[in-house]
Amino acid sequence: MENVSLADEDFDKAEGLPSLSDPFLQKYLEGRDALVAQEKRQRSDHTFRETLTPMASEACAIVSQIRFEEQQTVWTSDFEDELARTDVDYYPGMMFTHAKERMEKTKLWKIVEKMPKGALLHCHYEATVDTDWLIDQAMETPGLHIESAAPLVPENLSSTTFVFSYANSSQESATSIWSDSYIPDTKVSIREASRTFPDGHDGGFRRWLKSRFTFTCENHHEGPTSVWKRFTRVFQSISTLVCYEPIFRASLRHTCKKLLDDGIQYFDVRKAMLVPLRREKSETIDSDHEGMLAVMSEEIENFKQSEEGKRFWGSRLIWTTMRIFDKRKMIENMKECIRMKQIFPELIAGFDLVGHEDAGRPLVDLLPELFWFKKRCREEDVDIPFFFHAGETLGDGDETDENLFDAILLGTRRIGHGFSLYKHPLLIDMIKEKRILVESCPVSNEVLRYTGSILQHPLPALLSRGVPVALCNDDPAVMDFGSNGMTHDFWQALQGWENLGLEGLGSLAENSIRYAAFEDCSAKEWTEDVKAGAYGKGVRAQRMKEWAIEWEKFCQWVVLEFGADMDLEQVD
Repeated sequence: MENVSLADEDFDKAEGLPSLSDPFLQKYLEGRDALVAQEKRQRSDHTFRETLTPMASEACAIVSQIRFEEQQTVWTSDFEDELARTDVDYYPGMMFTHAKERMEKTKLWKIVEKMPKGALLHCHYEATVDTDWLIDQAMETPGLHIESAAPLVPENLSSTTFVFSYANSSQESATSIWSDSYIPDTKVSIREASRTFPDGHDGGFRRWLKSRFTFTCENHHEGPTSVWKRFTRVFQSISTLVCYEPIFRASLRHTCKKLLDDGIQYFDVRKAMLVPLRREKSETIDSDHEGMLAVMSEEIENFKQSEEGKRFWGSRLIWTTMRIFDKRKMIENMKECIRMKQIFPELIAGFDLVGHEDAGRPLVDLLPELFWFKKRCREEDVDIPFFFHAGETLGDGDETDENLFDAILLGTRRIGHGFSLYKHPLLIDMIKEKRILVESCPVSNEVLRYTGSILQHPLPALLSRGVPVALCNDDPAVMDFGSNGMTHDFWQALQGWENLGLEGLGSLAENSIRYAAFEDCSAKEWTEDVKAGAYGKGVRAQRMKEWAIEWEKFCQWVVLEFGADMDLEQVD
């Protein structure tokens, strides 16, 4: 029934305005509803929504109402909050770095945090290890040193690249790394660097390291090129710390546990093989990557066999190389990838190119190397499929944007980011036909300045066109999530996109398992396996069934935990 005041009714009668209950307007509204329903049947999550159990449907309705209520209360500047920033205009879908603190105190956060999220398909290892934990490890590891390309004086403090290494204390520099007298590339112990840090207050050195390892809201005025330069320096520093064997081993266990705690039971991890493993208490590095991959395999398996990791399905490596490499360096890296695949066939799942896509070589320029790689794989009797980054750009029709064409033509099984894909209707149809999944990383896209907020992200356009998508976190530690899980990306999507809802999140989580690289398979087997889903017979089918059970338990928890306070008749 219309909510119309008596004054409004008098006005309507005087002007001859029809009521919404008028038969003619009712006919219009019926046609309108039918058109909306017709479009929603094209969505990639339509089938998942149609097969929800009564329990799951009730949970989704409850979450929808909680979302609506929090939009009217939590996400306004009037909301009473002892930690609220007075210089921020709060609104639903606001930029992540401003919203993060507030979102983590909502009911919606508690719900999303509990949700079984399936598999994490797109993350870069160095940027997945929690930075606070990593800094603690650095401070507590005997013999760890820091060295810099230039003195870390005030004018260089935020831009000069520094790295970590192991050294005997007898080799320690007598000069401060913070002074003009520091000799470039001289090792200074972590403890000495901390003791002599210019800000003598407790924790000054730690805070400086954290600022060099992460992005904050202060970086939001920068464009993608500027942010990427800073991003590259972060990786150069963190890689040398993570690749010290004691820290590398501990970080693998820590990362697996934290992901599992966040409802992630498997992850395909990308790692650029630029910094080889430095053995414990050794001042030299391994000559190749065999030691690193051996440690990775060992620690992942150990965690799976542990009591705390018994629900963990494991992890595989997507070997990555830098897209800026010249031909000689690219071929050398590809040869090493093939050699490592022969030694660790169960660990290596695929191959990718990483780095700032706009600044790197486009895929069309890399065709000689990429076709050589596939030919060499056949000769060596190994199968290393492509999982390409593509379309991580604001471009439209330039060579970076057109990486999407080559990624599809080269047979990529998934596309990392695909941010510009929504501009290509033909490619969207091809991706749906070829069953290629988009690994979407909305918070990363925002922090790297491809979009201003979740509200402007193009992913809803892909979902509405039926493109298979999974949410991923990309670089959670560097993006200053405070955790390495996916709750932030899941929360942002749920709160930011009206058409998604909990049922849409469930579909995205299910997709992540459907498209995870659990085991090697040919291109034909991959397509058939993905298509069969839970109705297949392999590992993928089993994992999807296991996730479905966890999803139903989670929906039951939502109903029991929040259902009593909800008036579901008010939910549209």
